[in-house]
Amino acid sequence: MPARHRLLAALVALMWGLNFIAIEASLEHFPPMFLVALRFAVIAVPTVLFVPWPRVPVRWLVGYGLGFGTLQFLFLYWGMSAGMPAGLASLVLQMSGPFTVLLGATFLRERVSGRQMLGILVAVGGLTLVAWQRAENASVVPFLLTLAGAFGWAIGNVCNRQARPESPLRLTLWMSVVPPVPMLALSLVVEGPHEIAASLTSFDEPGAVGALVGLAYTVLVGTVLGSGVWTWLMARHPAGVVAPFSMLVPVVGMTAAWLILGERVTVAEGAGAALVVGGVLLGSTRARARRLLPVAEGGPGAPAPEPSGAGRG
Repeated sequence: MPARHRLLAALVALMWGLNFIAIEASLEHFPPMFLVALRFAVIAVPTVLFVPWPRVPVRWLVGYGLGFGTLQFLFLYWGMSAGMPAGLASLVLQMSGPFTVLLGATFLRERVSGRQMLGILVAVGGLTLVAWQRAENASVVPFLLTLAGAFGWAIGNVCNRQARPESPLRLTLWMSVVPPVPMLALSLVVEGPHEIAASLTSFDEPGAVGALVGLAYTVLVGTVLGSGVWTWLMARHPAGVVAPFSMLVPVVGMTAAWLILGERVTVAEGAGAALVVGGVLLGSTRARARRLLPVAEGGPGAPAPEPSGAGRG
């Protein structure tokens, strides 16, 4: 994976880490299941009207929409609404990385190198350390709901890897067409029309402006930009190489929650975050054997040139 692609993956982690602060703000005003439907409906309507079809098999687009869009955010928003702190949610959701590697190896027959496995184990160890420190801040049910969201994300990762779109952004936008209808139906049954109507007619209440700003961030930055770049990377690299970068998200999420929401970060949590970063960097790079040119061509120890176009996406 070229360095510039690793930087892009890290940028997505930054955008998605801040996304948890935006979600927290939106959940102060909107019911969680309706918020998921609203988030994707805002993108779906202009997509159907103006964005060309991404030319991918329908099954992979629907699978991506159900996994990444519907299941992930249904359980994430539900869990956060039920009491999952934003920083801890950003941590638990990143179990999508190991889940993706497992699904990729099982269903796509993708090879996982020893270096990648070691990096994943180090990062998971860091996640475990932070989770152990933070477990007292969340009950079991919100934790399990968020973990279910992580598995939904992993399903979406595998599906968008298989889709191999010519335009990752088009796939990301058309994926947004899948969640609104099932999520709106679920919201009507579980949350009820009265609660939905109240959230749409009370924008003069405190926190309503922050909720709308948070919604705009999740739509434009978290979904369109972040997911677009992520899909572009997944189309060019094995799932097991890209997915571990998602483990950087809790580093951003926990730091932002500490600075903005006042959530505390202990020394042990900081150590766990460092392990996450180290594990991701280890798992996303491959050791290269140095190749030497013959003495007559390049002199003793001269490195061989890279093949033309090596590492380009």
